Amino acid sequence: MAKQIGTLSFFCGKMAAGKSTRAKQIAEQCQAVLISEDLWLEKLYPAQVRCLSSYIEYSTRLKPIVKELVQSILTTGSDVVLDFPANTVNQRNWFRSIFAEIAAPHQLFYLARSDQHCLDQLATRRKAQPERVETDTEDMFWKMHSFFEEPSLEESFSLLVEGRS
Repeated sequence: MAKQIGTLSFFCGKMAAGKSTRAKQIAEQCQAVLISEDLWLEKLYPAQVRCLSSYIEYSTRLKPIVKELVQSILTTGSDVVLDFPANTVNQRNWFRSIFAEIAAPHQLFYLARSDQHCLDQLATRRKAQPERVETDTEDMFWKMHSFFEEPSLEESFSLLVEGRS
């Protein structure tokens, strides 16, 4: 009997679209292992992610070990929800390398939210989490937005779009 491989779920959406919230919901619904980039960055590199360049540096350091860990979990048959952004073609190619190398099923959740919705959520998040006031700014939203690439059908992901009417 062939061993079942777990499903990898991951998320695309503008800054403050609700990716982490949705990741937690999906992990709970599916009884999946949740791996959060924000949590790993906070625990491994406390107070070191202060700007976009430091985020890129430390996120890049995490990816090889996270990839290996996720593939290991998936091959046991457990589902994994990976709360790392899939907001650019290059980022999505990293996710593809995770599931394609082990022939695991996947689902890409695209949270299609308006800019205003995201900016409102960002303001709410700053109030609820004052430690993020320096990084979760409107200026950072627009900077991140300039890199955002909506997923296309040509990328051939198992795509689930949420929030678009």
